[in-house]
Amino acid sequence: MALSISRRIVRSFGSLSALGFREYPTVADLSDQIAGDNLLHAECFSFSKGGPSFLGFRRFSTTIWTPDSNGGAFPSDLLSSKTVLTPERTIGLYEDLVVPVTNFHNEDHGLMVLAGDVFDVPIRKDIIHRVVRWQLAKRQQGTHSTKTISEVSGTGRKPWQQKGLGRARHGSLRGPQFRGGATMHGPKPRSHAFKLNKKVRRLGLKIALSARAAEGKLLVFEDLEVPTHKTKNIVNYVNQMENTKKLLLVDGGPINEKLKLATQNLHYVNVLPSIGLNVYSILQHDTLVMSRDAVNRIVERMHTPINR
Repeated sequence: MALSISRRIVRSFGSLSALGFREYPTVADLSDQIAGDNLLHAECFSFSKGGPSFLGFRRFSTTIWTPDSNGGAFPSDLLSSKTVLTPERTIGLYEDLVVPVTNFHNEDHGLMVLAGDVFDVPIRKDIIHRVVRWQLAKRQQGTHSTKTISEVSGTGRKPWQQKGLGRARHGSLRGPQFRGGATMHGPKPRSHAFKLNKKVRRLGLKIALSARAAEGKLLVFEDLEVPTHKTKNIVNYVNQMENTKKLLLVDGGPINEKLKLATQNLHYVNVLPSIGLNVYSILQHDTLVMSRDAVNRIVERMHTPINR
């Protein structure tokens, strides 16, 4: 009954276009528009606004755009003009990192995966401080020495008699109170090294590598081969790098003779083998460049069990 009354009212008002409503095609008409990769879906719904109910359709497009599509370029009205900001990566989650591999000529050599347990560990300044103090103390020569009263040059005779002159009592002119005399409690040659656990030292190196990787200052090269021993080649390579003041090059095995000659006159470029990589050297240089072989050797060394 209600449906017949609604139809009667619609016929009395005329077509929907006369009322200002858009006439949608029927489902049969929509089905004829399916072609190729463009799929049109129609949904039937009814609406009422203070009056009779009307029948309408909604169309949804699920067009798939691929580089091989013949529809031309991607519609410009669907592209956003806003800059897409990628969220910053959280440091210290032990996640593997994927970095590009290049060389001195900025050529593409693929990608490399950096182990998360070596290059993405939590940053701890206290560990870095302990390792740096251990390094500086261990490399201190400790050759300082002063002479005691038995080692200083001079006579052993009593300078003057004990009583009768009104002067202070002295038994030797080699005492610390005389000019040219001995030094009391002065430094003697010794070792300043102290013990630091191996796992703490290893953790310090991991933290230093993770800090450089988080800053984007860790570069991986396929190799550190240079065409000639000319210093100007290294200078040009360093000038091409952005925000680089001091550069540390780390190779896997022995240092190439050409690279050694090319960098020996540059105070801001240093070269180390992977076995000599240490925390203090990493902190002294703002950019770290490692060869693929050096990365593999460092990861292998970090994964080697500690002998107790």
